[in-house]
Amino acid sequence: MKNLPDVQSALSNLRYRLTRVGVKGVKKIVYVKRPGAKEVIVLPTTIDLFVDLPATQKGSHMSRNVELTEEIVETSRKKPVRDLESFCAEVAKALLDRHEYASFAEVKATADYFMERENPFGRKEEQPYKLMAEVRAERGGKIRKLIGVEAIGMTACPCAMEVVRAIKGKKTNDIVPTHNQRNRSTLIIEVPGDYFIEANDLIDIVEKAFSSPTYGILKRREEGEVVIKAHENPKFVEDVVRDMLDMVMKKYGDLPDDTIVIARSESEESIHKHNAFAERITTLGELRE
Repeated sequence: MKNLPDVQSALSNLRYRLTRVGVKGVKKIVYVKRPGAKEVIVLPTTIDLFVDLPATQKGSHMSRNVELTEEIVETSRKKPVRDLESFCAEVAKALLDRHEYASFAEVKATADYFMERENPFGRKEEQPYKLMAEVRAERGGKIRKLIGVEAIGMTACPCAMEVVRAIKGKKTNDIVPTHNQRNRSTLIIEVPGDYFIEANDLIDIVEKAFSSPTYGILKRREEGEVVIKAHENPKFVEDVVRDMLDMVMKKYGDLPDDTIVIARSESEESIHKHNAFAERITTLGELRE
C-alpha cells in the first residue's frame, strides 16, 4: 500500500506548545468489579482524553486515543477493572505510550450509576447518581487519580424560615414555611497510590449533607414526611459544602496531607431567577489546619 502523508507529525508553523489536545465525548461501556464484590457493574461512560503537544509538532494523532480506549474497554469486558479511576489510569498510561512526543496525559470520565437505596418508609428503589473519575499522568511515572460522585437532594432555606418566624411571631421550635431548592452536589477526592475509595461511601456523605435526600416514588404521607424532615434541617449551600468537608475529614483523615478534596453544591432556587452556589477546593492538610 502506498505510504500516506503524516500531516500531524509535520513541523508547526507557529511554535507554541499546547497544554491539552485530544478528543471529547467518547462513549464506551466500562466493566467494573469492586474488591470483594460478586457482580460486575456495567457503566455507560463518556470519556475525554488529552495529551500535551510540543511546540514543534503540527498536530496530535487523535485516532490513537479512540483506538486504545476501545482496546482497554475490551480488556475490561474479560477482566473488569476495580474502579473507574483505575480504568482512566490505564488509559492515561497508554496515551503516553502511543504519543511518544507527549509529556503529560489526562483522562476524564463520567458515568451514569444506579444504586439501590431504601427510603425512610421501607421502599427500595434504584436511585440515579453520576460517577466521575479524573487521572493526570506525567511521563516518568507520576500519576494523580481522583474519584467523585454527584447526587441530587433538597435543601430548605434557613434565612426565609427565620424571616417567616419573625413575621409570624412563632417560637423557635415551631416548624414554619420556607422555600425549598433542588440541590445538586458533587464530592471529589484524590485516591493516593493503591488506596481504594468506595464511591458508594462518597454518595452517603453527599446525601447526608442535604436537608433531605429525594426519592423517585413518594405517596402523599411520605411526601409530607420528607418535607417535614427537610424543614427540621434547613441548610444553605455553604452548610452543605462544610458538612461534606467535615464528613470527609472524619472518614478519610488518615490519607496524606496533599490529598485533593473538591466539594461543591448548587441549589436551584425556587423564588429567585438565579441559583446559589458554594465550593471548596482544598487538601486534607489545609482542612486539618
